[in-house]
Amino acid sequence: MIDSKFFDELSKHLSAVIAASPAADIEKNIRALLSGVFTRLDLVTREEFDVQANILQRTRANLQALETRVAQMERAVGEEKTVLAHNPE
Repeated sequence: MIDSKFFDELSKHLSAVIAASPAADIEKNIRALLSGVFTRLDLVTREEFDVQANILQRTRANLQALETRVAQMERAVGEEKTVLAHNPE
C-alpha cells in the first residue's frame, strides 16, 4: 500500500514548482486581462442585481395595488353615472 505521506510531499513539491514557474505569471496576467474586460462590459455584482430585483418586485406589487384601486374607482364612477341616468332630478 502506498503511504499517504508520499502524496502529501509530492503535492507540496508540485505546488512549489508551479508557483515558481511561468504558469503563475500567466495566471496573474489572465486574471488582469479578464478583470479589464469585465470592467469594460459594465457588469453589475450579484448583490447589486439582487437589490434591483427586490426593488422591481416591490414596484410591481405597488403597481398591481394601484391598478386594483383605479379599477374600483372606475366601477364606482360607472355605477354613479348609471344611478344618475336612471334618476334624473
